[in-house]
Amino acid sequence: MTGTCPTSITRRPIARCVALWVLTRTVLLLCVFKVLNLPGPDVTGDVSVIYQGWYEVLRTGTFPLDDITWQYPPAAALTVLAPALLPFLGYASAFFVLACLADALVMGLLLYAGGRPGKRYAGAWVWLAGLPLLGPTAYARYDVMVTAVAVAALLAGARHPRTMGALAGLGALLKVWPILLLVAAPRARATRSAWTAAAVTSATLLLLFSLTMPGSLAFLTFQRDRGTEVESLGGLVFHTARHFGWRGEVLLNYGSVEFLGPYVSLVSTAAMGLTALAFGWLLLWRLRARAFGTSTPCDAAFAAVLLFTTTSRVISPQYLLWLVGLAAVCLAFRGSRMDRPAHLVLAATGVTLLEFPIWFSHVVASDWLGLLLLAVRNGLLLAATLLACRRLWQQTVSEPRRRATHPLPARPAPDKEPELLAS
Repeated sequence: MTGTCPTSITRRPIARCVALWVLTRTVLLLCVFKVLNLPGPDVTGDVSVIYQGWYEVLRTGTFPLDDITWQYPPAAALTVLAPALLPFLGYASAFFVLACLADALVMGLLLYAGGRPGKRYAGAWVWLAGLPLLGPTAYARYDVMVTAVAVAALLAGARHPRTMGALAGLGALLKVWPILLLVAAPRARATRSAWTAAAVTSATLLLLFSLTMPGSLAFLTFQRDRGTEVESLGGLVFHTARHFGWRGEVLLNYGSVEFLGPYVSLVSTAAMGLTALAFGWLLLWRLRARAFGTSTPCDAAFAAVLLFTTTSRVISPQYLLWLVGLAAVCLAFRGSRMDRPAHLVLAATGVTLLEFPIWFSHVVASDWLGLLLLAVRNGLLLAATLLACRRLWQQTVSEPRRRATHPLPARPAPDKEPELLAS
Protein backbone atom coordinates (compact mmCIF):
# COMPACT_ATOMS: atom_id res chain seq x y z
CA MET A 1 0.00 0.00 0.00
CA THR A 2 1.50 3.32 -1.03
CA GLY A 3 1.08 6.58 0.83
CA THR A 4 1.23 10.14 -0.35
CA CYS A 5 4.04 12.26 1.04
CA PRO A 6 2.62 15.32 2.89
CA THR A 7 5.42 17.43 1.46
CA SER A 8 4.40 16.56 -2.10
CA ILE A 9 0.76 17.48 -1.31
CA THR A 10 1.94 20.85 0.00
CA ARG A 11 4.09 21.48 -3.04
CA ARG A 12 1.29 20.87 -5.56
CA PRO A 13 -0.65 24.14 -5.04
CA ILE A 14 2.64 26.04 -4.90
CA ALA A 15 3.80 24.51 -8.18
CA ARG A 16 0.47 25.27 -9.85
CA CYS A 17 0.48 28.85 -8.57
CA VAL A 18 4.03 29.45 -9.74
CA ALA A 19 3.35 27.98 -13.19
CA LEU A 20 0.21 30.07 -13.65
CA TRP A 21 1.96 33.15 -12.28
CA VAL A 22 4.72 32.81 -14.86
CA LEU A 23 2.17 32.34 -17.65
CA THR A 24 -0.11 35.24 -16.71
CA ARG A 25 2.73 37.64 -15.92
CA THR A 26 4.39 36.87 -19.23
CA VAL A 27 1.19 38.04 -20.91
CA LEU A 28 1.17 41.22 -18.80
CA LEU A 29 4.80 41.95 -19.73
CA LEU A 30 4.05 41.36 -23.39
CA CYS A 31 1.25 43.93 -23.08
CA VAL A 32 3.32 46.66 -21.41
CA PHE A 33 6.18 46.04 -23.85
CA LYS A 34 3.57 46.43 -26.65
CA VAL A 35 4.08 43.01 -28.18
CA LEU A 36 0.37 42.49 -27.47
CA ASN A 37 -2.01 45.45 -27.68
CA LEU A 38 -5.38 45.97 -26.05
CA PRO A 39 -7.98 48.30 -27.54
CA GLY A 40 -8.23 51.75 -26.04
CA PRO A 41 -5.67 54.29 -24.86
CA ASP A 42 -2.06 53.34 -24.21
CA VAL A 43 -1.81 52.63 -20.47
CA THR A 44 1.99 52.82 -20.47
CA GLY A 45 2.08 56.55 -21.22
CA ASP A 46 2.14 57.41 -17.51
CA VAL A 47 5.48 55.62 -17.19
CA SER A 48 7.17 56.62 -20.44
CA VAL A 49 6.03 60.27 -20.30
CA ILE A 50 4.90 61.38 -16.83
CA TYR A 51 7.06 59.19 -14.57
CA GLN A 52 10.12 59.65 -16.76
CA GLY A 53 9.57 63.41 -16.73
CA TRP A 54 9.42 63.37 -12.94
CA TYR A 55 12.53 61.20 -12.90
CA GLU A 56 14.53 63.84 -14.75
CA VAL A 57 13.41 66.52 -12.27
CA LEU A 58 13.92 64.38 -9.15
CA ARG A 59 17.46 63.59 -10.21
CA THR A 60 18.27 67.30 -9.76
CA GLY A 61 17.37 67.12 -6.06
CA THR A 62 13.93 68.75 -6.07
CA PHE A 63 10.32 67.68 -6.48
CA PRO A 64 8.41 68.66 -9.66
CA LEU A 65 6.90 71.78 -8.09
CA ASP A 66 5.59 73.17 -11.37
CA ASP A 67 3.72 69.99 -12.30
CA ILE A 68 0.22 69.77 -10.81
CA THR A 69 0.07 66.07 -11.68
CA TRP A 70 2.60 65.43 -8.87
CA GLN A 71 0.05 64.56 -6.19
CA TYR A 72 1.95 61.99 -4.16
CA PRO A 73 3.73 61.96 -0.79
CA PRO A 74 7.51 62.47 -0.88
CA ALA A 75 8.56 58.80 -0.64
CA ALA A 76 6.88 58.23 -4.02
CA ALA A 77 10.09 59.72 -5.40
CA LEU A 78 11.80 56.45 -4.46
CA THR A 79 9.60 54.44 -6.81
CA VAL A 80 10.02 56.97 -9.62
CA LEU A 81 13.80 56.90 -9.20
CA ALA A 82 13.95 53.11 -8.77
CA PRO A 83 14.53 52.32 -12.50
CA ALA A 84 18.01 53.78 -12.04
CA LEU A 85 18.81 50.46 -10.31
CA LEU A 86 18.68 48.84 -13.77
CA PRO A 87 20.85 51.21 -15.85
CA PHE A 88 21.21 48.65 -18.65
CA LEU A 89 17.49 49.10 -19.48
CA GLY A 90 15.55 52.10 -20.68
CA TYR A 91 13.45 53.91 -18.08
CA ALA A 92 10.07 52.39 -18.99
CA SER A 93 11.48 48.88 -19.44
CA ALA A 94 13.24 49.03 -16.08
CA PHE A 95 10.04 50.24 -14.40
CA PHE A 96 8.01 47.35 -15.82
CA VAL A 97 10.61 44.83 -14.66
CA LEU A 98 10.60 46.31 -11.14
CA ALA A 99 6.79 46.22 -11.08
CA CYS A 100 6.93 42.54 -12.00
CA LEU A 101 9.45 41.92 -9.20
CA ALA A 102 7.12 43.62 -6.70
CA ASP A 103 4.32 41.36 -7.96
CA ALA A 104 6.59 38.34 -7.47
CA LEU A 105 7.40 39.48 -3.93
CA VAL A 106 3.70 39.60 -3.02
CA MET A 107 3.16 36.17 -4.55
CA GLY A 108 6.09 34.75 -2.60
CA LEU A 109 4.84 36.23 0.68
CA LEU A 110 1.35 34.80 0.18
CA LEU A 111 2.66 31.36 -0.77
CA TYR A 112 4.95 31.32 2.26
CA ALA A 113 2.10 32.41 4.54
CA GLY A 114 -0.28 29.86 3.02
CA GLY A 115 1.78 26.95 4.30
CA ARG A 116 1.82 28.13 7.92
CA PRO A 117 -0.61 26.99 10.67
CA GLY A 118 -3.98 28.71 10.48
CA LYS A 119 -3.34 29.89 6.94
CA ARG A 120 -4.33 28.72 3.47
CA TYR A 121 -3.34 29.22 -0.16
CA ALA A 122 -6.59 30.97 -1.12
CA GLY A 123 -4.87 34.34 -0.72
CA ALA A 124 -2.22 33.42 -3.27
CA TRP A 125 -4.94 32.43 -5.76
CA VAL A 126 -6.70 35.78 -5.30
CA TRP A 127 -3.48 37.65 -6.08
CA LEU A 128 -2.71 35.31 -8.97
CA ALA A 129 -6.08 36.10 -10.60
CA GLY A 130 -6.41 39.76 -9.62
CA LEU A 131 -3.56 41.31 -11.61
CA PRO A 132 -4.40 39.71 -14.97
CA LEU A 133 -8.03 40.80 -14.46
CA LEU A 134 -6.81 44.41 -14.25
CA GLY A 135 -4.63 44.00 -17.34
CA PRO A 136 -1.45 45.94 -18.19
CA THR A 137 -2.41 48.83 -15.90
CA ALA A 138 -1.13 46.65 -13.06
CA TYR A 139 2.45 47.06 -14.28
CA ALA A 140 2.08 50.60 -15.65
CA ARG A 141 1.55 52.30 -12.26
CA TYR A 142 3.67 52.26 -9.11
CA ASP A 143 0.71 51.05 -7.00
CA VAL A 144 1.87 47.43 -7.24
CA MET A 145 4.98 48.46 -5.27
CA VAL A 146 2.91 50.21 -2.62
CA THR A 147 0.64 47.18 -2.38
CA ALA A 148 3.67 44.96 -1.81
CA VAL A 149 4.61 47.10 1.21
CA ALA A 150 1.04 46.90 2.56
CA VAL A 151 0.83 43.11 2.12
CA ALA A 152 4.16 42.66 3.91
CA ALA A 153 2.94 44.91 6.74
CA LEU A 154 -0.28 42.95 7.31
CA LEU A 155 1.39 39.55 7.16
CA ALA A 156 3.97 40.72 9.71
CA GLY A 157 1.39 42.37 11.97
CA ALA A 158 0.31 39.40 14.09
CA ARG A 159 3.79 38.55 15.35
CA HIS A 160 5.77 41.74 14.69
CA PRO A 161 3.59 44.84 15.32
CA ARG A 162 6.59 47.18 15.14
CA THR A 163 7.48 45.88 11.69
CA MET A 164 3.88 46.33 10.66
CA GLY A 165 3.91 49.91 11.92
CA ALA A 166 7.20 50.77 10.22
CA LEU A 167 5.99 49.38 6.89
CA ALA A 168 2.64 51.16 7.22
CA GLY A 169 4.51 54.41 7.90
CA LEU A 170 6.65 53.87 4.82
CA GLY A 171 3.55 53.02 2.77
CA ALA A 172 1.80 56.19 3.95
CA LEU A 173 4.66 58.27 2.54
CA LEU A 174 4.44 56.32 -0.71
CA LYS A 175 0.69 56.78 -1.31
CA VAL A 176 -1.15 57.70 1.92
CA TRP A 177 -3.70 54.85 2.01
CA PRO A 178 -1.47 52.27 3.82
CA ILE A 179 -1.83 54.38 6.97
CA LEU A 180 -5.33 52.85 7.17
CA LEU A 181 -3.70 49.53 8.09
CA LEU A 182 -3.10 50.93 11.58
CA VAL A 183 -6.83 51.03 12.31
CA ALA A 184 -6.59 47.25 12.51
CA ALA A 185 -3.57 46.93 14.81
CA PRO A 186 -4.25 44.52 17.71
CA ARG A 187 -5.14 46.14 21.02
CA ALA A 188 -3.02 47.22 23.97
CA ARG A 189 0.77 46.97 23.69
CA ALA A 190 0.70 45.81 20.07
CA THR A 191 -1.28 48.91 19.07
CA ARG A 192 1.15 51.24 20.81
CA SER A 193 4.12 49.47 19.23
CA ALA A 194 2.63 49.61 15.72
CA TRP A 195 1.48 53.23 15.93
CA THR A 196 4.75 54.40 17.48
CA ALA A 197 6.81 52.64 14.80
CA ALA A 198 4.61 54.16 12.08
CA ALA A 199 4.92 57.66 13.54
CA VAL A 200 8.70 57.41 13.94
CA THR A 201 9.18 56.01 10.43
CA SER A 202 6.93 58.61 8.78
CA ALA A 203 8.39 61.52 10.74
CA THR A 204 11.97 60.45 10.03
CA LEU A 205 11.39 60.04 6.30
CA LEU A 206 9.43 63.27 6.07
CA LEU A 207 12.19 65.16 7.88
CA LEU A 208 14.85 63.70 5.59
CA PHE A 209 12.93 64.67 2.47
CA SER A 210 12.15 68.14 3.84
CA LEU A 211 15.82 68.79 4.58
CA THR A 212 17.20 67.43 1.32
CA MET A 213 14.54 68.10 -1.34
CA PRO A 214 12.44 71.29 -1.64
CA GLY A 215 8.69 70.89 -2.14
CA SER A 216 8.12 67.65 -0.25
CA LEU A 217 4.61 68.75 0.86
CA ALA A 218 3.47 70.34 -2.41
CA PHE A 219 1.29 67.30 -3.10
CA LEU A 220 -1.19 68.40 -0.42
CA THR A 221 -2.25 71.48 -2.40
CA PHE A 222 -2.54 69.58 -5.67
CA GLN A 223 -4.68 66.86 -4.06
CA ARG A 224 -6.97 69.46 -2.46
CA ASP A 225 -7.84 70.99 -5.82
CA ARG A 226 -8.93 67.77 -7.52
CA GLY A 227 -12.52 67.42 -8.73
CA THR A 228 -14.87 64.51 -9.46
CA GLU A 229 -13.22 61.97 -11.72
CA VAL A 230 -15.30 60.22 -14.40
CA GLU A 231 -14.83 56.73 -12.93
CA SER A 232 -15.85 57.60 -9.38
CA LEU A 233 -19.12 56.81 -7.67
CA GLY A 234 -20.02 60.52 -7.70
CA GLY A 235 -19.19 60.63 -11.39
CA LEU A 236 -22.24 58.47 -12.07
CA VAL A 237 -24.38 61.47 -11.14
CA PHE A 238 -22.99 63.49 -14.05
CA HIS A 239 -22.87 60.58 -16.49
CA THR A 240 -26.61 60.27 -15.94
CA ALA A 241 -27.21 64.02 -15.88
CA ARG A 242 -25.60 64.41 -19.32
CA HIS A 243 -28.54 62.46 -20.74
CA PHE A 244 -30.93 65.04 -19.26
CA GLY A 245 -29.23 68.22 -20.46
CA TRP A 246 -26.55 68.87 -17.84
CA ARG A 247 -24.23 71.52 -19.25
CA GLY A 248 -20.81 70.44 -18.16
CA GLU A 249 -17.61 69.12 -19.65
CA VAL A 250 -15.26 66.16 -19.39
CA LEU A 251 -11.66 67.38 -19.46
CA LEU A 252 -8.18 66.30 -18.46
CA ASN A 253 -7.76 68.13 -15.16
CA TYR A 254 -5.06 67.65 -12.51
CA GLY A 255 -3.80 64.56 -14.27
CA SER A 256 -7.11 62.72 -14.57
CA VAL A 257 -10.26 62.89 -16.67
CA GLU A 258 -12.75 64.84 -14.57
CA PHE A 259 -16.14 66.51 -14.79
CA LEU A 260 -16.14 70.32 -14.81
CA GLY A 261 -19.29 72.41 -14.62
CA PRO A 262 -22.38 73.11 -12.49
CA TYR A 263 -22.75 71.19 -9.20
CA VAL A 264 -19.39 69.38 -9.54
CA SER A 265 -18.00 71.10 -6.45
CA LEU A 266 -21.17 70.10 -4.55
CA VAL A 267 -20.75 66.42 -5.44
CA SER A 268 -17.02 66.57 -4.62
CA THR A 269 -17.83 68.06 -1.21
CA ALA A 270 -20.43 65.36 -0.63
CA ALA A 271 -17.84 62.70 -1.45
CA MET A 272 -15.46 64.16 1.12
CA GLY A 273 -18.31 64.22 3.62
CA LEU A 274 -18.95 60.53 3.00
CA THR A 275 -15.26 59.83 3.54
CA ALA A 276 -15.44 61.63 6.87
CA LEU A 277 -18.50 59.56 7.85
CA ALA A 278 -16.64 56.40 6.84
CA PHE A 279 -13.74 57.31 9.11
CA GLY A 280 -16.26 58.01 11.88
CA TRP A 281 -17.68 54.52 11.45
CA LEU A 282 -14.18 53.06 11.64
CA LEU A 283 -13.54 54.93 14.88
CA LEU A 284 -16.85 53.69 16.31
CA TRP A 285 -15.99 50.14 15.27
CA ARG A 286 -12.59 50.40 16.93
CA LEU A 287 -14.16 51.58 20.19
CA ARG A 288 -16.93 48.94 20.16
CA ALA A 289 -14.93 45.92 18.97
CA ARG A 290 -14.72 43.27 21.69
CA ALA A 291 -12.95 40.36 20.00
CA PHE A 292 -9.84 40.44 17.83
CA GLY A 293 -9.12 37.18 16.03
CA THR A 294 -6.04 36.35 13.99
CA SER A 295 -7.68 37.61 10.80
CA THR A 296 -9.24 40.76 12.31
CA PRO A 297 -6.36 43.15 11.44
CA CYS A 298 -6.51 42.10 7.79
CA ASP A 299 -10.30 42.12 7.64
CA ALA A 300 -10.47 45.58 9.20
CA ALA A 301 -7.79 46.97 6.89
CA PHE A 302 -9.66 45.58 3.88
CA ALA A 303 -12.93 47.17 5.04
CA ALA A 304 -11.18 50.49 5.75
CA VAL A 305 -9.58 50.73 2.31
CA LEU A 306 -12.86 49.72 0.65
CA LEU A 307 -14.56 52.60 2.47
CA PHE A 308 -11.80 54.99 1.45
CA THR A 309 -11.98 53.86 -2.19
CA THR A 310 -15.73 53.89 -2.73
CA THR A 311 -16.22 57.33 -1.13
CA SER A 312 -13.27 58.90 -2.94
CA ARG A 313 -13.66 61.60 -5.59
CA VAL A 314 -11.34 59.48 -7.73
CA ILE A 315 -11.47 55.73 -8.39
CA SER A 316 -8.61 55.16 -10.77
CA PRO A 317 -8.17 51.63 -12.19
CA GLN A 318 -4.98 51.06 -10.20
CA TYR A 319 -6.91 51.50 -6.94
CA LEU A 320 -8.21 47.99 -7.55
CA LEU A 321 -4.65 46.74 -6.95
CA TRP A 322 -4.87 47.88 -3.35
CA LEU A 323 -8.11 46.01 -2.83
CA VAL A 324 -6.91 42.83 -4.53
CA GLY A 325 -3.78 42.81 -2.36
CA LEU A 326 -5.71 43.27 0.88
CA ALA A 327 -8.36 40.74 -0.16
CA ALA A 328 -5.55 38.25 -0.81
CA VAL A 329 -4.14 38.75 2.69
CA CYS A 330 -7.60 38.29 4.23
CA LEU A 331 -8.17 35.02 2.42
CA ALA A 332 -4.75 33.77 3.49
CA PHE A 333 -6.29 33.38 6.98
CA ARG A 334 -8.65 30.47 7.57
CA GLY A 335 -10.75 32.46 10.04
CA SER A 336 -11.50 35.35 7.68
CA ARG A 337 -15.09 35.97 6.62
CA MET A 338 -14.12 38.17 3.70
CA ASP A 339 -14.49 35.50 1.01
CA ARG A 340 -17.55 37.02 -0.64
CA PRO A 341 -16.32 40.66 -0.50
CA ALA A 342 -13.02 39.44 -1.98
CA HIS A 343 -14.84 37.72 -4.84
CA LEU A 344 -16.86 40.89 -5.47
CA VAL A 345 -13.59 42.85 -5.68
CA LEU A 346 -12.23 40.37 -8.22
CA ALA A 347 -15.38 40.78 -10.29
CA ALA A 348 -15.05 44.57 -10.08
CA THR A 349 -11.44 44.29 -11.20
CA GLY A 350 -12.47 42.38 -14.31
CA VAL A 351 -15.09 45.01 -15.16
CA THR A 352 -12.48 47.71 -14.62
CA LEU A 353 -10.38 46.26 -17.45
CA LEU A 354 -13.42 46.64 -19.73
CA GLU A 355 -14.03 50.27 -18.77
CA PHE A 356 -10.32 51.14 -18.88
CA PRO A 357 -8.66 50.86 -21.26
CA ILE A 358 -10.83 48.76 -23.59
CA TRP A 359 -14.01 50.89 -23.72
CA PHE A 360 -12.81 54.06 -22.03
CA SER A 361 -14.05 56.16 -24.94
CA HIS A 362 -17.58 55.06 -24.04
CA VAL A 363 -17.01 56.09 -20.41
CA VAL A 364 -15.79 59.54 -21.47
CA ALA A 365 -18.76 59.91 -23.82
CA SER A 366 -21.19 58.88 -21.04
CA ASP A 367 -23.06 56.67 -23.50
CA TRP A 368 -25.16 53.75 -22.34
CA LEU A 369 -22.29 51.23 -22.55
CA GLY A 370 -19.99 53.46 -20.52
CA LEU A 371 -22.73 54.16 -17.98
CA LEU A 372 -23.52 50.45 -17.65
CA LEU A 373 -19.86 49.50 -17.12
CA LEU A 374 -19.39 52.11 -14.41
CA ALA A 375 -22.67 51.25 -12.72
CA VAL A 376 -21.71 47.57 -12.56
CA ARG A 377 -18.12 48.19 -11.44
CA ASN A 378 -19.00 50.75 -8.79
CA GLY A 379 -22.02 48.72 -7.72
CA LEU A 380 -19.78 45.72 -7.10
CA LEU A 381 -17.37 47.87 -5.07
CA LEU A 382 -20.23 49.34 -3.03
CA ALA A 383 -21.65 45.87 -2.35
CA ALA A 384 -18.19 44.61 -1.31
CA THR A 385 -17.79 47.59 1.03
CA LEU A 386 -21.15 47.18 2.77
CA LEU A 387 -20.74 43.42 3.09
CA ALA A 388 -17.18 43.68 4.42
CA CYS A 389 -18.21 46.25 7.04
CA ARG A 390 -21.23 44.19 8.07
CA ARG A 391 -19.18 41.01 8.51
CA LEU A 392 -16.45 42.84 10.41
CA TRP A 393 -19.01 44.33 12.79
CA GLN A 394 -20.76 41.01 13.31
CA GLN A 395 -17.56 39.11 14.04
CA THR A 396 -16.00 41.62 16.40
CA VAL A 397 -18.94 43.49 17.98
CA SER A 398 -22.36 41.80 17.67
CA GLU A 399 -21.44 38.15 18.18
CA PRO A 400 -19.07 38.70 21.16
CA ARG A 401 -21.70 40.90 22.83
CA ARG A 402 -24.37 38.27 22.23
CA ARG A 403 -22.16 35.56 23.73
CA ALA A 404 -21.47 37.74 26.77
CA THR A 405 -25.18 38.52 27.27
CA HIS A 406 -26.48 35.01 26.60
CA PRO A 407 -23.74 32.53 27.43
CA LEU A 408 -24.33 28.94 26.35
CA PRO A 409 -25.42 26.66 29.21
CA ALA A 410 -22.64 24.51 30.57
CA ARG A 411 -22.88 20.88 29.55
CA PRO A 412 -23.03 18.42 32.48
CA ALA A 413 -19.99 16.30 33.19
CA PRO A 414 -20.21 12.79 31.64
CA ASP A 415 -20.21 10.99 35.00
CA LYS A 416 -23.24 12.99 36.17
CA GLU A 417 -25.45 12.52 33.09
CA PRO A 418 -27.17 9.22 34.18
CA GLU A 419 -28.02 10.71 37.56
CA LEU A 420 -29.52 13.82 35.97
CA LEU A 421 -31.54 11.76 33.52
CA ALA A 422 -32.89 9.56 36.31
CA SER A 423 -34.12 12.57 38.25
